[in-house]
Amino acid sequence: MRILQFYKVKIEICAASVEALQGALALHVDRVEVCSCLEQGGLSPSIGFIQTALDLGLNTQVLVRPRSGGFLYSSEEKALISREIKLLESMGVHGVVFGALDANLRLDKALMDQVRNDFSNELTYHRAFDDLVEWQTDLDGLVEIGVNRLLSSGLATSVVNGIPTLCEMVDHSKGRIEIMVGGGINLMNLPEILLKVQPDAIHFSASTKESQDPNSFFSEERLVFDVNKAMKLVELCRNFS
Repeated sequence: MRILQFYKVKIEICAASVEALQGALALHVDRVEVCSCLEQGGLSPSIGFIQTALDLGLNTQVLVRPRSGGFLYSSEEKALISREIKLLESMGVHGVVFGALDANLRLDKALMDQVRNDFSNELTYHRAFDDLVEWQTDLDGLVEIGVNRLLSSGLATSVVNGIPTLCEMVDHSKGRIEIMVGGGINLMNLPEILLKVQPDAIHFSASTKESQDPNSFFSEERLVFDVNKAMKLVELCRNFS
């Protein structure tokens, strides 16, 4: 358990819009994870959006996820992922967010080794981790590969239900890898997570579901960045002690 008066949690905003980038900049958060399609759990963003985050001077972590669904990738998808990772390396992004499993729901170590070799900056393993069947062994595997950070909800669909496992992850990691909690963070559950888990970082989108262009034939419901919610979440993190 950390000594609370010396504990400061890092804040990462999951950003899928220019408004979210601008909000992250105004709130001086530690970093952003840039992505698209929050409604599908996040997919790879456009090159223009990535460059916008970089131009704003944000610590830019880029999600690499070529499609929705699970994290067992075909050889063709792996080739696409490799090309994308190398492009992000050439752009000078601060980090890549990626995760992959094998057919046995274990860490795809070969693919993660390749990603680590292709990308020299920070590497985050995302919530693909929550589909693993032997998390302790595979967390050790991430450390061996050189992954810097793990994003998890504690192997649960609800981050609150995952609190006991998240506590075990923080203890098991022993500071070898940053543990970042995400997946349903809100104003109601954040104090409990900070108090009980004391993670290295908190990850949230601060989004609200809205109908986009309701008068259009192509109207859809989208998750839209809510600056007021983001401000309150950031304040909770910074005032926690």
